[in-house]
Amino acid sequence: MKQPTAEREPTSPGRVLLIVAAAVFLVSLDLFIVNIAFPDVEESFPGSSVAALSWVLNGYAIVFAALLVPAGILADRLGRRRIFLVGLGVFVLASAACGVAWSVPSLVAFRVVQAVGAALLMPSSLALLLDAFPPERRAKAIGAWAGIGGAAAALGPPVGGALVSLSWRWVFLVNLPFGIAAIVAGRRALRESRNEQDRRWPDALGTAALVAGVGALCWALVEAPDRGWGSLRTVGLLVVSLVLLAGVVRRSRHVDRAHAPVLDLELFRSRTFAAATLSALLFSVAFAAMLLEGVLLLTGPWGDSVLVAGLSLAPGPLLATVVAITSGRLSARIGQGPTAVLGNVVFALGVTWWLWRQDLEPNFLTGLLPGSVLTGTGVGLLLPAVSTAVASTLAPARLAAGSALLTASRQLGSVLGVALLVAILGSGRDGLGSYQDGWAMMLVACGLGAVAALGIGSAHPVAAPAASPAGPTAVPAEA
Repeated sequence: MKQPTAEREPTSPGRVLLIVAAAVFLVSLDLFIVNIAFPDVEESFPGSSVAALSWVLNGYAIVFAALLVPAGILADRLGRRRIFLVGLGVFVLASAACGVAWSVPSLVAFRVVQAVGAALLMPSSLALLLDAFPPERRAKAIGAWAGIGGAAAALGPPVGGALVSLSWRWVFLVNLPFGIAAIVAGRRALRESRNEQDRRWPDALGTAALVAGVGALCWALVEAPDRGWGSLRTVGLLVVSLVLLAGVVRRSRHVDRAHAPVLDLELFRSRTFAAATLSALLFSVAFAAMLLEGVLLLTGPWGDSVLVAGLSLAPGPLLATVVAITSGRLSARIGQGPTAVLGNVVFALGVTWWLWRQDLEPNFLTGLLPGSVLTGTGVGLLLPAVSTAVASTLAPARLAAGSALLTASRQLGSVLGVALLVAILGSGRDGLGSYQDGWAMMLVACGLGAVAALGIGSAHPVAAPAASPAGPTAVPAEA
């Protein structure tokens, strides 16, 4: 017979926020910090190509994006606290493995495992946070949670530069002390909760098809410059990707009732949701390509050290964080759609500045910096706008699924941005021409993102939901 236990004291919301913020910050930082380590990783493994190393970024992003929705469903069923701590443990162990990787394939493999851990903890982190805060304080909690990503983006280049100056391996090993501390504190402070009514399992087959489909697409894009766009291998990979991704959509539409689809297609019936998600994906193509091209330009033709490169790239993300915090007033006045369009346009102006003024000679003040100011402002305008536009379309019970799809779309956009940039840089054009082609690709992506953002309309900010992402069916469970 189960023995009665003493009633546990209510967990301090501030303590929960600190634990969740530490974990989410590590995951978010890992999305940005590895870019700055890219040249040193290449140097550590002689003979490795940019195309091969691109999988260090894309392998992580593909798996992270594909597992976000299934991980959220798993957390709802098995318990958010449990899945959060398991995910954090996997992330920490994989970070240690990345730090001792002996080859590019081993590093890519460990990055994939790291992405599994990141995907497990991210969806449950917001649910745990909202469960700890009373309804009247949840808006601020959501704002703090959302701001963690901006802080990670801002600190990624300088922190990454400082760590890489010791060794690129410290980019991963730095996760260990903070991750372990968060696990120890989380076991004591976090309260378990789950969705007792939704008993579905994630659709493993659909998830595997999504990973394989996006992976085949990136493989084709990365290898096309060397093998040729009309080669049998390139065309075959593109066909395989198309078939698999079409299969994901079909399976999500017809999956049995015992499983939750990897894509909640019902959400896309909302024009606002569909337009915001598409705009975020297209914008992320340009954003991810910009981050990588900036590192390659500064550490390549400019000859900067990784520390100097990190500091040179920091103004854009720092400004993005400031603008993101203050852009709510503009969105409240003109609406989320126009703000998202403006974000794309301002970002495009920054890229246009680089096309006009940037060259292979170091030119920070009149070349790099003005473009960084504009692109950072664009990021700060767009990301909060599309996030709030998505939230405005969702009932509390679907907030987790909708937010996960938005995050997944941004990650898939990042994958495509890196793959396209690698294809452009490997196309045979030398010198400034290859970098200009990369900036031109970013302009196209921003232009398409602005067109997609027009479909958002004049959606305005809504009050924070009064329920956790799982909705009112989320109930406490014993730890």
